[in-house]
Amino acid sequence: MSSNSILIRVPSKPDYISMVRLSTSSIGYNIGLNVDEIEDIKVSIGEACINSLNITNDESITIEYFLSDEKLKINVTGASEHIPDDIEESKERELGVLIIKSLMDEVAFTSDGIIMSKYIE
Repeated sequence: MSSNSILIRVPSKPDYISMVRLSTSSIGYNIGLNVDEIEDIKVSIGEACINSLNITNDESITIEYFLSDEKLKINVTGASEHIPDDIEESKERELGVLIIKSLMDEVAFTSDGIIMSKYIE
């Protein structure tokens, strides 16, 4: 497989997270990930989107998938590693960051959001 990218932009509303998870599942299946890897990515993308909803006031969340022979890389705008204390359920959001870090092979936070990667074996 050569390098490809897929871009999804959804309104910053919780109603759209299930659609993002379903799309992510389909992408994972199409590149040959196993069921456990797909579940890990679905949980991580859901947590990243919830994080973004709670951290930013942007009208939309952008999710970009980069597919290559070696890995699936996913960028989610607005997500942050540092959860402000004044956010409702801040402890749960901090747990979400830890979940992402434990399920994905690589995780990096930037000024734009989060970059998560899962290697393809």
